[in-house]
Amino acid sequence: VGYFTPIRELASSIVNMSLGPWELFWVCFYGFATYGNAGYMREQVCKYMCPYARFQSAMFDDDTLVVTYDEARGEPRGGRSRKAEVNEVKTNTKTLGACIDCSLCVQVCPTGIDIRKGLQYECIGCGACADVCDTVMDKMGYERGLIKYSTQNAITHNWTHNQILRRILRPRVLIYAAILILLIVALITSLWFRTPFRVNVVRDRGVMARLSDDGKLENVYRLQILNGTEETQHYSLNVTGIKDLEIEAEAAEDGEEDDEHHKSITVKPAESRWVVVDLKIPDGVMQPGSHKIEFKIKALESKETVTEKSMFLVPR
Repeated sequence: VGYFTPIRELASSIVNMSLGPWELFWVCFYGFATYGNAGYMREQVCKYMCPYARFQSAMFDDDTLVVTYDEARGEPRGGRSRKAEVNEVKTNTKTLGACIDCSLCVQVCPTGIDIRKGLQYECIGCGACADVCDTVMDKMGYERGLIKYSTQNAITHNWTHNQILRRILRPRVLIYAAILILLIVALITSLWFRTPFRVNVVRDRGVMARLSDDGKLENVYRLQILNGTEETQHYSLNVTGIKDLEIEAEAAEDGEEDDEHHKSITVKPAESRWVVVDLKIPDGVMQPGSHKIEFKIKALESKETVTEKSMFLVPR
């Protein structure tokens, strides 16, 4: 909501309990949605709403680093004394593996899955199961890493750490890395060339065109200037496209007018301001119809300029 309403203005309205109807609706809506997702549905959001789980099948392969259970080392699982060594405890003639079947890995999982059944789409890769399993291994005196970050190929072929690293520079990783770099470069470029202010030009729908008291043809516009910086900015206004065009802007600062075609407008930090602009031409000098004009708003501090197109209407 603070993206559409300046955040300082929104915070002040909340404190004073003077929110507009739409602001109140969206604040309540997002608050309810956040409570519903985080406080009520919880792991169901990860299972059925989060897109990360759906990406796994398309992006993962047997060399992707994931939370993995070493089945060959852990099975068959079963309880035993702390003094017992791995592969020394037998139950029903079967030698037990390192997993003592404490189920702590399931209890700490935020989505409630059993990683011992293999990688599942609900897994978010948090590693909570690996951490709690290591604490159990420490208490039992067993080697850590029964549940760990590894790859399916590494578990299957019992690869070393160096062998896993050799599989990093494979085509899939290089393609994903190239796409990620391109996106980062595009983001940095867009931020670097971003204009720190925006302008919206809206025609006054109540009055399309009219004759003013001084006998001139007048069109009325409303300009919204959004200051995206953290400092007070001043803007000059110029309109081109029609000869002998007069500009009157109600928000012009006293003593800051350049000339008849340039008006200085002040906008506070991170705020927007609506400016009513009257454009006048002598009556009868233009043919009836729509004539293209351009509003040019220049930031006096940064020297950046934004141009917005509009139409000047001459009635028949």
